[in-house]
Amino acid sequence: MALRKRTKTGVVGVVAAAVAATAFVAPARAESDRAPAEQYERTSADKHHRATQRAMEAAVRAGTPGIAAQARDARGVWSSAAGVGDLESGAPRGKHDRFRVGSITKSFVATVLLQMEAEGKLDLDDTVDRHLPGLVRGNGNDGRRITVRQLLNHTSGLFDYLADEEYSKTYLEGDGYLTHRYDTLPPEKHVAVALSHKPLFRPGAKHSYSNTNYILAGLIIEKTGGRTYEAEVRDRIIKPLKLKTTTNPGNGIHLPAPSSRGYAKLFPSDPDRIDDITEMNGSQGWADGDIVSTTGDLNRFYNALLRGRLLPPKQLKEMKTTVAVPDAPDMGYGLGLSRIKTSCGTTLWGHSGGMVGWLSMAYSTEDGRHQLSYSYNADWDGQSMGAILDAEYCE
Repeated sequence: MALRKRTKTGVVGVVAAAVAATAFVAPARAESDRAPAEQYERTSADKHHRATQRAMEAAVRAGTPGIAAQARDARGVWSSAAGVGDLESGAPRGKHDRFRVGSITKSFVATVLLQMEAEGKLDLDDTVDRHLPGLVRGNGNDGRRITVRQLLNHTSGLFDYLADEEYSKTYLEGDGYLTHRYDTLPPEKHVAVALSHKPLFRPGAKHSYSNTNYILAGLIIEKTGGRTYEAEVRDRIIKPLKLKTTTNPGNGIHLPAPSSRGYAKLFPSDPDRIDDITEMNGSQGWADGDIVSTTGDLNRFYNALLRGRLLPPKQLKEMKTTVAVPDAPDMGYGLGLSRIKTSCGTTLWGHSGGMVGWLSMAYSTEDGRHQLSYSYNADWDGQSMGAILDAEYCE
């Protein structure tokens, strides 16, 4: 889930915030041979990551409670943190905290569908209606004209259910969020909210980021595989890669330990108010943003993905075939994977993510030799995230 509508001091969509920060979205770096990456961790004073540490500390001084990060390069693994994980107790942010990754989930979902394509179970150019007959209908929306590929690269034209004003007031903002944070929401509810709006444009005409696309992608996974989306992600990605700190929460509300608290500014009329929103029903994100993970596991996932351990060459090429992102000339969006450039011209691949109370990024050079993943335990300062990425890759 990328937050499409937040308070004036918050995020207007994590992807958009990242673009505004320095126009980047990165590829994950490969797990350069396991020895240097797994045998030791660097301290926060390591000279090769001092600029990154300084950028993290600057973001904390600017108001973000805490940040956890991990970088991997030819020298090994550097894990660090800045700020606090609990505003009430003052406990520091943990380097290995688990957190809600938001729209980084989309890379997992797209990977599963591309694996299914490689197995001959579906085709990216199948219509949505072929797999979910009759579901996408009404107000000019027609699943017979939208393909699976268009869902994955956000060219379907479907309205983003998170941008619906009533949904936002009920589930993302103020007293609505605090009242309904524990509600179980089936994916069909999200689809129905989106279909109450007319499509934004003709399918395939352009790119417009919509979380509705990945709700439908999750439903197609379930229809094709005959079991839950969560089971497919677990057996195809989490278990084979031994991502021991990565889970799908289902209807659970708690974060597994260790984790910090998550914070949000939910009330536009009271911009200084901060609420602890750590607990929420995981079904409110589902296949567009529900995964819980750590910086280390995200680096391992993107490493395997970009090094071709999860997809055959044909499907990986399809995943990295991008469409233009309006108003972001240095950014392209593939199939659940973004391409961006840092301020110094380094091309990166990966994804950003946001949930109420959380912002995260996981990016890498295309050759997988250099990765960085990091997490904010608050959702109101997407702009500073670009400075951290630039510090790692440009300074």
